[in-house]
Amino acid sequence: MRILYTFGIVAYSMLVKIASLFNTKAKAWVKGRKTSEIYKLTAGEASTKWIWFHAASLGEFEQGRPLIEAIKSQFPKKKILLTFFSPSGYEVRKNYELADRVEYLPADTISNAKKLISSYGFEMVFFIKYEFWFNYMYLLYINKIPLYFVSARFRHDQHFFSWYGWWFRKQLDYVNTFFVQDENSAKLLQSISLSNYVVTGDTRFDRVFRLSRQQNPLPQIEKFIADRKVFVVGSSWPADEELLLPVITQLPGDYAVILAPHDVSEKHIKAIESQLQVSYTRYSAQSNEKAKVLLIDNVGLLSQLYRFAQFAYVGGGFGQNIHNIQEAVAYGCPVFFGPNHKNFTEALDLVRLGGAFAVGGKADLLITVNKFIHDDVFRQTASEVCRRYVDESIGATGKVMESVF
Repeated sequence: MRILYTFGIVAYSMLVKIASLFNTKAKAWVKGRKTSEIYKLTAGEASTKWIWFHAASLGEFEQGRPLIEAIKSQFPKKKILLTFFSPSGYEVRKNYELADRVEYLPADTISNAKKLISSYGFEMVFFIKYEFWFNYMYLLYINKIPLYFVSARFRHDQHFFSWYGWWFRKQLDYVNTFFVQDENSAKLLQSISLSNYVVTGDTRFDRVFRLSRQQNPLPQIEKFIADRKVFVVGSSWPADEELLLPVITQLPGDYAVILAPHDVSEKHIKAIESQLQVSYTRYSAQSNEKAKVLLIDNVGLLSQLYRFAQFAYVGGGFGQNIHNIQEAVAYGCPVFFGPNHKNFTEALDLVRLGGAFAVGGKADLLITVNKFIHDDVFRQTASEVCRRYVDESIGATGKVMESVF
C-alpha cells in the first residue's frame, strides 16, 4: 500500500508540472521546489538539532505561529525549520523572522523523507491540522523523532474512519500526540482505538486574542469612519461580492463600509468599483472624501479592521470554505458568512451559540444585515457570545507547551 501511496504522490507532482504550463499557482509550486535549497545546510546548521514545523498554507501557519513564538521565547537558541506545501503560504511568510529557515516541503517520497531527516537531525516535529504526509510520518517514527499534530481536527468522512481505511489508520500510530481542537475529534480517534490525543482547542485563538489587545493607531481608518457605524467585509470573493454589493446600497446613512477583498489585484479592485453604486475611495488613495465604502487595496490590515465593526461578513463561504472568523470574534464582533463553513469548529460552535450566522443566499443575507442594523439587543447579545467564546478558547498553546516540554 505504501508503494501505491508513493506512486500517487509522484503522479500528483507530475500533474502539477503539466498544470504549471498554464496555471500561475502551479508554476510557483514547481519553481519553488526546483530552486529550493532546503538540503543545503552550512556546517553549523548541519551539526545542530532542529524543530520542524510544517503547514499547508497561510491559515495553518497562523495556527502553528503561537507555538513557534512560545518556543522561541522560552528556548531562543533552538532552530526552527518552517515548511509550506502551498505557494500562497510560502510567498507571504518566506521571510518570517522567527524561523531560521523557510522552505517548500519536498514531495512526500521515501527518498525525500530520508534525505530531509538525515540533513537536519530533528529534535521534534509539528505538523499543523490536516497535514498527513505518510512517508514523512513513517520515517520520523523509524528514526524515533517525536511527531505532534497541532490544532488537529478530524471528521467522520475522512478515510481514517471508513471501512477501507485500515492502512491510513495504521499511519496514525506513528504520531506521538494529537493536540485536537474539539471533543468530536477525540471521540473519532477513540472509535479507532487511539488514545494518543489531548483536547487543547485551537492555538490560533491565542494569537488573535493577543493581537486584539494590541490596538495600533490607524488614523486614516478613523478619519474615514468619523462618527459613523461600520460594517466590515473581510476576505470576500466574487461570489460573496455579487450578493453583498447590492445590499451595501441599502445601508442607512449612518453606516460606512470597509471592504477588504481576498484578491487585492488592480484587476479585481477595478471590478468591484465598476459594480458599486455608492461613493467609494481606496485606502491607498488617502483621500479625505467622505465616501460610503473604503476599499482596502493592500494586505495585512484586515485583522485590525474588525475592531471598528458593529458586525462583519467573512468571505469564502460561497466557494470552497470561509476564511478566518477568529480575527473578528476576538474583538467581540459578530459575523455572518456563506454556507460552506462546516470544516471550522469555531464557526459551527458560534452558529449554535448565536454569535455567528450562516446565510444561504441574497434573501438570508439581507435579513441578517437588517437585523444587525435595527436590533441593538440582537447585535449586542451576539457580540457578548463572541467575547465569551474567545475567553473560553484561549490557552491551547500553553497546553501544548506543557505537554511537550
